[in-house]
Amino acid sequence: MTYNVHRCLGLDGQLSPRRIVSVIAACKPDIVALQELDVGRLRTGQIDQARLIAHELGMAFHFQPAIHVLEEKFGDAILTAGDCRLMRAGLLSVRGWLPDIRSRGALWVKVTLGGRDIHVINTHLGLLPAERTGQVSALLGPDWLGHPDCRDPVLLAGDFNAVPQGKSCRRLARRLGAKWQGLGRGPLPTFPSNFPVAKLDHVFASGVRFTAMEVVHTPLARVASDHLPLIADFEFGAVHPH
Repeated sequence: MTYNVHRCLGLDGQLSPRRIVSVIAACKPDIVALQELDVGRLRTGQIDQARLIAHELGMAFHFQPAIHVLEEKFGDAILTAGDCRLMRAGLLSVRGWLPDIRSRGALWVKVTLGGRDIHVINTHLGLLPAERTGQVSALLGPDWLGHPDCRDPVLLAGDFNAVPQGKSCRRLARRLGAKWQGLGRGPLPTFPSNFPVAKLDHVFASGVRFTAMEVVHTPLARVASDHLPLIADFEFGAVHPH
C-alpha cells in the first residue's frame, strides 16, 4: 500500500491518526509506504505519527524526515509486517528559492517476506516539473535505484505528483517496468479522496509480477486524508530487463 496521509488531517478537519490506522488495518497490507507524516510538530499535538501508526498496526517501521526544524519533523515512512533493514534515507532535493518549494526525500529498506528479500523505496516528489526532473534523476542514480545493492526484486512507491503519461513516470517505468494488465485498466485515480480524478500515487516494480491493483474507496478512506490509498498485489519471480 502507498498512502499519502496528509498529516492524518481528514477532509472534515478532524486530526486522527487512528482513522488512518483503521483504513490500513482493513486492507491487511504486508508493506506500507506513507507520505506526509508529522513527528513532534505543534500543529498536530507533537505526536510521533509514524511510531503511533506502526505501533497500532504491530508493524516495524523506518521514518525519513524531508523537513527537520528543531524538534519538528515532516516526512515519509515504510511500515512492514516482515523483517526490514534500513538501506538508505536521505534528501532528493533541498528547499529552493521559491517559498512554496520544500525539501523532498526518499527512504530505502530491504524487507524479508516469506523468506524472500525485496527492496522497497518510498518517496514524495515535488509539485513542479523541474523539481521532479532532478528528483527522478537522483532516484535513478548511484545512491538509489542505480546502487549495486539495489537488486531485483524492487518496489518504488509513493506520491509522485505526476500523471502516468508524464516524463517523470515514464522515466521510472523504463527502469521498473513491471505492469499490471488487469481488466484493461491503467493506473487508478487517488486524488482528491472525495472525488478522485488525478493519478498521482503509483507503485513501480521490477523482478515481480503484479496480480492486482486497486484504490481503497471505503467511506472512511474518502474522509481520513485528501488522498486514497493504492494497493498493489504482486508475486515474486518475474524478472524484467532494466
